[in-house]
Amino acid sequence: MAALVLLICPLAPARADDNVPIQEEVWALPLPLPMFAYVVRPVGDGPFPLAIMNHGVSLKAVDRGFFPLVEFRDAAKWFAKRGYFVVAPVGTGYGAAAIDVPEHGLYGPFFAKVGNCTNPNFHDAGRALALADLWIIDYMIAEKRVLPKDVVVIGQSAGGWASIALSSVNPPQVKAIITFAAGRGGRVDGKPNNNCAPDRLVEATADFGRTSRVPMLWFYIENDTFFGPALSKRMHAAFTAAGGRAEYHLMPPFGNEGHFFIGSPDAIPIWSPLVSKFLDSQK
Repeated sequence: MAALVLLICPLAPARADDNVPIQEEVWALPLPLPMFAYVVRPVGDGPFPLAIMNHGVSLKAVDRGFFPLVEFRDAAKWFAKRGYFVVAPVGTGYGAAAIDVPEHGLYGPFFAKVGNCTNPNFHDAGRALALADLWIIDYMIAEKRVLPKDVVVIGQSAGGWASIALSSVNPPQVKAIITFAAGRGGRVDGKPNNNCAPDRLVEATADFGRTSRVPMLWFYIENDTFFGPALSKRMHAAFTAAGGRAEYHLMPPFGNEGHFFIGSPDAIPIWSPLVSKFLDSQK
């Protein structure tokens, strides 16, 4: 079944500096768990390389209910201007579907909770969101809109953690993964630098690293109060010691809260040279 394109060019069409036009749309994706997605792509029939952008999570249904339909717009447009067909899905359990209904340990359509901090399940929380990426990859390839072995996955916060989880299964279509402030269990009870079982998070990162062989680029920010420098360095050391391939960059403080670095258009000149170099090295 083809995706339902609900809105074409919700804002004025944007153009790259090199005058290559891009097109913005909102799609309804007919996946096993249907979801909306912000799509920005080069104008034309393609096929194009695919970039999937995963957002973070909120454990509060009220916050998820007000989650924006278009997330990371400026960053997504940057990738589209490089020739990528960008799909930024809105996770299940967001918007009108943000209702908690416990059933078999899951919560309605929002199935990425880590559980109690005394025994968090970081593994399955990452794998659950990674599964949606696999659905999107399969769907977009079947639609012949994208190149079958030229997929880049980008994730922020819990979306970055899902991207690390995805790397552990080494999807043959995925050639590179980029994460920004990846992790789970940050700011417990809203307190800065109060992490849910950080040792368990490091252990889970190492577990994913044992099988991960996808080239990765990891960004963390010095004034991130969810996953600070000490924790992110431990995660990276554990991941690479286990066999994972990840280039780590700790960026200078950004704004009042570095965790949301990727969401600011002012951050693009900071991270884009490193991303360009990394992507060029994967060709």
